[in-house]
Amino acid sequence: MSSNVTWHHGHLDRDERWGALGTRGATVWFTGLSGSGKSSIAAAVEAALVRSGRPAYLLDGDNLRHGLTADLGFSDADRETNVARVAQVARLLADAGLVALVSLISPFRAGRDAARALHEDAGLAFFEVWVNAPLEICEQRDPKGLYSRARAGGVEGFTGLSSPYEAPVAADLEIASDRTGIEDGAAAVLRLLGS
Repeated sequence: MSSNVTWHHGHLDRDERWGALGTRGATVWFTGLSGSGKSSIAAAVEAALVRSGRPAYLLDGDNLRHGLTADLGFSDADRETNVARVAQVARLLADAGLVALVSLISPFRAGRDAARALHEDAGLAFFEVWVNAPLEICEQRDPKGLYSRARAGGVEGFTGLSSPYEAPVAADLEIASDRTGIEDGAAAVLRLLGS
């Protein structure tokens, strides 16, 4: 960060903003292998929250790579930058009073821990949700055809195959998506949020 920038404070503090909007912000960070069901569960949570009158927005990893993180590849360093950028956006959305629903593989524990610390330092709620499905189930689902391409050598550094995934050690919620459907998984997240 440049030493020539200063945080500009607006005319509202968080309590006034949240009070006027009748909401409270938070971030729910969904992590897991490709095909584990992160985005499907996060989308169901988003729909339920918004339909109940609580503002929420899904920050999906693939969608973000069309713009915010389009300049990044899939090296370890780029993945770390991806997670750090998205954590900053999620923090801003949570501060504004939305529930930011982040769906990223985010394979490295340090990046997820840094995202949590960023929120906690700002006094914002952060929940890590591990959408846990065995690799063989994710490969069977293979909604984007990435596992088959990776097995054929067409995708380098693929998380779970040729690149590591560091499972959470103390997630706020673990959803075993090979045994739990999307709606039940979403309901568990809503309970976590107190919604």
